[in-house]
Amino acid sequence: MSTIAASAPLAAREGQRGRWGWNRRQRTLLTIGGCLLFFVLLVGARYWIGDGGLQTALDQRNQPPSLAHPLGTDWLGRDMLTRTLHGLVLSLRVGLLAASISALIGTLLGLSAAIFGGVVDTIITWLVDLFYSLPHLVLLILISFALGGGLQGALIAVAFTHWPGLTRLIRAEALQVKSSDYVQLSARFGHSPWWIARRHLLPHIIPQFIVGLILLFPHAILHEAGLTFVGIGLSPHTPAIGIILSESMRHLSTGYWWLGVFPGLALLVAVKAFDILGEQVRTLLEPKTSQE
Repeated sequence: MSTIAASAPLAAREGQRGRWGWNRRQRTLLTIGGCLLFFVLLVGARYWIGDGGLQTALDQRNQPPSLAHPLGTDWLGRDMLTRTLHGLVLSLRVGLLAASISALIGTLLGLSAAIFGGVVDTIITWLVDLFYSLPHLVLLILISFALGGGLQGALIAVAFTHWPGLTRLIRAEALQVKSSDYVQLSARFGHSPWWIARRHLLPHIIPQFIVGLILLFPHAILHEAGLTFVGIGLSPHTPAIGIILSESMRHLSTGYWWLGVFPGLALLVAVKAFDILGEQVRTLLEPKTSQE
């Protein structure tokens, strides 16, 4: 019995190794590296391919995918590969900025609720519940429309509607750390709440902030593309994914399927890659799974 009990942890560790003998940590790091390489190649391809394919060429319009145009051309002869790469990189830039603002708002509100408690905690919790009770897409459209649409309206709408989930998570994590003995002892020594937050709470919050920022990224990209798709996001003259998909809807019924299929698949792959990256970073940072 002792031999069986001793071999159980070894068997469990062996079961965590993949097909090539890598443990979970190594597979996680490999996946993170693959996702980062994908985004580097995506941005590099956008600048390598240049802006030539964005010019109108009526003699090459509505061409199906070929060696000259791997994703075909649209009704104005513009290269769809060039437009798709430009649109994805633009969506990544807008999504990164919006997700960063939203993550900072969520972190500040979550920390404030945990540090001050009382009325501040009640107000922040009420705001979180209020945003959760409203239809998310409707709120996005209303804010963007009220700000006049465009890049600024879409950016503010996405940034100021994605913080409640991270706020709730940061608040719970900060409250757990705040209740520990060493933090209580630090408060009795006369340290201010912001000193305690900076020295004791913030180091525990940073991993949650990083994971939350990465996981907010795909949501920000999708919602920016959705706002642009319905006509209140980026300018129609901008080669954004939402614009490309919106324009392609008028031509899909005529057999030009590549106008919507390839940009839609590119957006799906980019969003899924960020989702995988966020989950793998969470696995790497969690104490229970970081050493497996």
